Amino acid sequence: MSSDFIKKLEDQSDVVLRKTKDYLPFLSRLCLVATFLEDGVRMWYQWKEQSNYINHHWNCGSFIGNLFVIYNLFGQLIPSGLVLARKYVKVCVGILFGVVLTQTIGYGILFDIRFLLRNVALLGGLVLLLAEDMGEAKTMFAGVPTMGENKPQNYMQLAGRVLICLMFLTLLGEMTFDNFFTEVVRAVEIIVGLPLMICVCIGYKTKLASCILVVWLFFINMYLNPFWMYNKSRAMHDFVKYDFFQTLSVIGGLLYVITLGPGGVSFDEHKKNW
Repeated sequence: MSSDFIKKLEDQSDVVLRKTKDYLPFLSRLCLVATFLEDGVRMWYQWKEQSNYINHHWNCGSFIGNLFVIYNLFGQLIPSGLVLARKYVKVCVGILFGVVLTQTIGYGILFDIRFLLRNVALLGGLVLLLAEDMGEAKTMFAGVPTMGENKPQNYMQLAGRVLICLMFLTLLGEMTFDNFFTEVVRAVEIIVGLPLMICVCIGYKTKLASCILVVWLFFINMYLNPFWMYNKSRAMHDFVKYDFFQTLSVIGGLLYVITLGPGGVSFDEHKKNW
């Protein structure tokens, strides 16, 4: 009975994917770079605060602090725009990698496991972006290449899936019990999300698991991270907004898993040979 139900879900998800094939790749890229676009804009509006923070944290002087802001401003907005246009993707992904690493060190994220894993998950999405660009043939999705038997791309897809899955480990440390209903939602998020993420990680029922996670994460993100409900002058606004766009980027990574498929290093691929 359960296998029939799963088969029906897979058939329905295939129908949805066929109907969205023309714009799903672009939506994947948009969600993936959303956190970079938001952070780049934030650098502009919080230039002084960001520069002063780096100066005080590292005692490096205002010149270095301003350079940090300039790099994060232009190093996020310009590459993100080019990625959306599918121009110079390899170079842009390299720059965005540099931004993530620079922020990890600059903000001391290396010593905060939750934020570190979020950044690692973001790198997973960038790996999938690179895997898409390195492909040659076309898949059923317009503009998205297939990995075929190309082993480097297959391993990049595996790495991207694993890195995205690490994001869910950060949820385990967020149970504060400030609000009972919210914590019930978070508990269900872990119970539902972890098995599905494991499926994505190992490449088992990958597209179905990714589709369910995309829908689930979208509604959970809207409920748990409504940054628009907080006063912009409050620090909580920035924290919730950060979580919102980081989760949106993970959704973009999962959409990439859907468009690219699980790749050669996956249970789904090996099942074809059984």
